[in-house]
Parts: sequence; C-alpha cells; structure tokens
Amino acid sequence: MLTFVRMKKIDVSVSNDLFSDNRVNKTCLSLQKLGFDVRLIGRMRKNSPSMSRPYRFCRMRLLFDKEIWFYAELNIRLFFKLLFSRQDALWANDLDTLPANFLVSKLKRKPLVFDSHEHFTQVPELKENPTARKVWIMVERCCVPRVNRVVTVCNTIKNYFKETYGTTAVVVRNIPNKAQQAAPKIFPEEDTLVWQGAINVERGLENLLEAMPYINAKLYIAGDGDIKEKLIKEAQRLHLENKVFFTGRLTFDEMMERTRKATIGISIDQPTNKNYASSLPNKIFEYINASLPILASPLQEIKPIIENYGVGECISDITPKNLADTINRMLQDKEKLTVYSDNCRKAQEELNWENEEKKIEQIFSQLFKS
Repeated sequence: MLTFVRMKKIDVSVSNDLFSDNRVNKTCLSLQKLGFDVRLIGRMRKNSPSMSRPYRFCRMRLLFDKEIWFYAELNIRLFFKLLFSRQDALWANDLDTLPANFLVSKLKRKPLVFDSHEHFTQVPELKENPTARKVWIMVERCCVPRVNRVVTVCNTIKNYFKETYGTTAVVVRNIPNKAQQAAPKIFPEEDTLVWQGAINVERGLENLLEAMPYINAKLYIAGDGDIKEKLIKEAQRLHLENKVFFTGRLTFDEMMERTRKATIGISIDQPTNKNYASSLPNKIFEYINASLPILASPLQEIKPIIENYGVGECISDITPKNLADTINRMLQDKEKLTVYSDNCRKAQEELNWENEEKKIEQIFSQLFKS
C-alpha cells in the first residue's frame, strides 16, 4: 500500500455526469484506498439525478450539450478548474478530457494518467464526421506519447497504442468487486433476457427486437442512449409492450439486481467499426459477476473469455431468425445453463476488481518513486 508524508490530492476527470459510470467510481475508490484525496470532476445535465460519494466530486453546468461546442467548452472549463486548484496528480478518462489535463500537467509539472475506456477515434458517431475524427486523432497523436502513464480496458487497445505510438499501456479491465458477486444461480420460472449498457447503433438491438416475437421470454433493456426512443417505437410497432421493457438508466446496484433475476445476458455488438471490434463490454464481466449465462458476439476480446471460462455461447449470425432459434434452444436446456452459471462462479475468483486495482497501485508506486 502506498504511504505519503502528506495526503496527496488527485483530480479525476470525465465528460459524463458521473451517476452511472461505475468504472470511474471504482477507480476513485481504489485511489482513495491508496491514500489519495480524490476529487472527481464531471458535468451536470438537466436530467442528472442527485448522488453522493465517499469522496469529493463536482459537476459543471455547461451551456452546450453536444458536438464541437460541448467538447470545446468542457475542456476550457476543465482547464481553468484544474489550473487554479491544487493537485499532486491528474487522471483523465477518455480522449475527450485529455486536452485540458495534458496542458495543466505540462504547465504545473504534475504526473498525468490517461485512462482510455474505448478506441475513441473509431467510435461509430465519428464515422459520419471525418473532420471531427481527424481532430481527435491529432489530439491523440499529440498527447498519448507524452503522458506519464496510459491505462486501457483491453489488450487490443493496448496493442494499438504500442504499434501506433510506441506507448506501453496497462490493462485494467472493468470488472465488478467481489462484494457484488452473486450467490449460486436459481433460474426463475418465467424466463427473462437482459441487455444492459449504452443504447447506441450497431449493438444488435434492432435485430433482437425483431426476434422477440418468436422468443419464449421477456426482455429487459437497462440503459439509455441515442436510439432508445427509436427502439421504443419499434417495440410498439411489433406489439411488444408486454414483452420488452425499457428500464431507463439505473444505478449500478439497481441494474445488477435486475440482471441477477434474468436467465440469459445478451451482448451482441457488431464489429462494424474498430471501436466495437476491439471492445470488451462491461456487461460481460457484470453477467459473470451475476452468475448469468451469456450469449455474445465472438469479438476478439470477448470470445476467449466465453470459451476459456465456459460461461456461455457465441453467435455470429444475428439475423432475427437465428437469434430467436439460438435463444430458445438455450432457454430449453436448463442443465447446460446451470453449467454456464456454475462456471461463472468459478471465474469470479479470478475476474474481480480487487485483482485489477493492484495495477493502479503499481502505477503510482512507480510514478512517485521516480
């Protein structure tokens, strides 16, 4: 465990409203455990719920809500907030908070850790905006090789940083705590499916809705995002009001309570862009943590976990008919589902945040030693 002559202050920055970002919360709690006085900085939106944390946090009210004006205002406001406050270290989450943190780090000569949660320059939202993508690539090219440490969520993004910039990143996967692990699975009498996360394009949700009239189960979609309203209208068109339920954004504990009651957890992101192709969704570890059998796309970071730990099945063809046939077959074979669930319990011994956070301690041991 790190020991300081005096308590060191660290500012952790993120572009969201903090409420449901469980990875950032776990990171802050781990930093606090290491002896840091943590301040988490994010944004306040019109619909942001009230919240409390055991460390300091603040949420900035911004005039702009999206696109270039939002990112410009965010980084300008963040720059001055960081510049005119005292801290011993900085932690920037994702590329959209890196410019402000990078400038303050250089001006004040404070160590900066960049935590890349995704392959930011390859997200689908930038596919139709090549100018914005070029700007973010320039930011990445300027900053990433010159920060003190880089953290990321999977080996594919780690390899990208190494091959592109010669930067060695540390992989800290977004895995729940041991305390949140579920008891042995008892399958409900009424079969339910769960899908959780950001409700965005190219995640297979449209196909899943089209398959639902032929699936012998209910579906709970936990989360919020760009296409949520579109999916609600599609569910109404398919007369699925009593079969598909949108829970909206939940706290992590509320989401996991719903997940533990399900029969199968779904994760069918499609490799239509480099960000999704290289992704390792949080929901994979959350399903394992809930002892929940998984049906997932065979993406390069997901397939080895599904197969090596034996926690579910992979599906390449997500046409509505094949999705329905596969899910119905899995639901009918409770003996195999029990095996998957038991394997989740075994995997939890290795896949937990307590193992991942040791890497954060190593990072700061090296930073402050040097």
